[in-house]
Amino acid sequence: MIDREKMASPRPDFYRRGWKSLNGAWKFAFDDKNIGIREGWQNGHAYEREITVPFCYQSRKSGIGETEGHPCLWYERDFSWEEQAEDARLWLNFGAVDYEAVVWINGRWAGSHRGGHTPFSVEITPFVSRADKTARVTLMCRDSYDTAQPRGKQHWNIETDRCWYTATSGIWQNVWMEITGPRRMEHVRLTPLPDQGEVRVKISFAEPDVCGEVRWKLKFEGGEIGTGAVAVKGKRPEFIIAVRQEDPIDNTVHLWSPEKPVLYDLELEYLEGASACDRVETYFGMRTIEVKENHVLLNHFPLYQRLVLDQGYWPDSLMTPPDGEALLKDLEMVRAMGFNGVRKHQKIEDPVFLYLADHMGILVWEEMPSNYEFCQEGMDALLHEYGEVIARDCNHPCIITWVPFNESWGIRNVLFDREQQHFAETFYHYTKALDPYRLVSTNDGWEAVKADFVGIHDYESDGEVLAEKFRDMEALMGWTAVGKMVLSEGRSYGGEPVFLSEFGGIAMEDGKKESWGYNEKAAGPEAFAERLSKLTGAVNRIGGLAGFCYTQLTDVEQETNGLLYADRTPKMEVDRIAACMTGEDGGGREEKPF
Repeated sequence: MIDREKMASPRPDFYRRGWKSLNGAWKFAFDDKNIGIREGWQNGHAYEREITVPFCYQSRKSGIGETEGHPCLWYERDFSWEEQAEDARLWLNFGAVDYEAVVWINGRWAGSHRGGHTPFSVEITPFVSRADKTARVTLMCRDSYDTAQPRGKQHWNIETDRCWYTATSGIWQNVWMEITGPRRMEHVRLTPLPDQGEVRVKISFAEPDVCGEVRWKLKFEGGEIGTGAVAVKGKRPEFIIAVRQEDPIDNTVHLWSPEKPVLYDLELEYLEGASACDRVETYFGMRTIEVKENHVLLNHFPLYQRLVLDQGYWPDSLMTPPDGEALLKDLEMVRAMGFNGVRKHQKIEDPVFLYLADHMGILVWEEMPSNYEFCQEGMDALLHEYGEVIARDCNHPCIITWVPFNESWGIRNVLFDREQQHFAETFYHYTKALDPYRLVSTNDGWEAVKADFVGIHDYESDGEVLAEKFRDMEALMGWTAVGKMVLSEGRSYGGEPVFLSEFGGIAMEDGKKESWGYNEKAAGPEAFAERLSKLTGAVNRIGGLAGFCYTQLTDVEQETNGLLYADRTPKMEVDRIAACMTGEDGGGREEKPF
């Protein structure tokens, strides 16, 4: 069940009670001449503008709405807190700041972070007066249109075109404050092991000299099913919790699936003596995902995936969701349109999105935002940030596939260049080292390197032509997709599952010259519906596919390939879309024996 209180928080999957939002009005300035540090803006500055956090300055919802490039930004605001215990520690958290951030508290350097899509925290306790219970936070952000930095769908020029959109700079996810005792659980890694009826718990503390006790409480559907305590010593304690239910007939676990997205709630509290230092509420789902022959198996049964490509942009707020309700509305529409999953494309979404997908049973492919230049700086930046992505999101049962690369972006010569092939394959092995319990589509689209399956993108507008291409999977590996080879040189097909992981892209005529689509635009709603039915009907009849991903959920700026307009209005009746996607309009899926 969705907890509205947690849904309104910045980290419902890693929840501390008593958090305080620092969203809202901040003082703001552009620093195009790069004089802020030299002039000591961190010690106080006469800001002439104001911005609404967490919306980027390029968005209308920020109150600024200017799309010109500004390489250096400054933010400032005062904040306060209630009186706390003498040993309490104060933490300032940023969901995401694009791209490089430096934080000062009361003019003193408190921390920094590099990477536009991942969270970071700074401790503010040493820089504030407990008597005043107020402080000033100043943040400087540097961002550029550098193609070496991971940027996803953000255009590398001011003007947008094709399927690249307005850039995002500065704070674009939540800012909040938390208070803990003298020790803080920085990260909790939960590894469900359904076949063993266990979950492995690994806690990372912010401090190296931890020596105390972790008390845990396990709940299912609101009822307590287990408690325990584990003595811990060191920075990264690890222990096992048994999850089997006490049932005389079927002593087993409840498995998470799209049809029944059941979750276990876990409360963790760290104590030293009688003193409670930190308490976190989290959850997990018991499910397995694996490849066997040419099938993907969920909980050891074949899974056919009907995904929709989701860019995660809104007209007034760009990459930042207007609120949690907007995310919920999107996922409800995904389900209503007949999909069982989402490929979140070139974006690391707000944690609330994943919380909702976990609770609603919506499968997710999470995809690393690409850079576009193969160079040392780009390789370093991508690898570092990708590791932070997995660390943030590895507990979500909805995520079943990681996608490090899309369509050879940033590795343009991976077809034949061994350096780029080695780099791409590094991500496959790095992912498996960090998370061996999920699938990896290393370079989704074409020119595949080592991966768990083959993901192919094809925007053929004639459904029968598209279906004919996919009738013989062995022969398929010899042809080209959109002028690209399916497999990179040195890679051979080993019978892995095959996904049509991008197709469709049907745009509808809207009378705007600047609008863009993959194929000739449909003349109106009826023409759109007819083309969609024929195309999806043909795809549903293809035997041997492990699933498909339709492009795309919504229109975004000049790209008009959505099933929904940018304001989330459907272009045709939702039940007709669902009938197309599930094959209930007459294009039923051709089953092959497992």
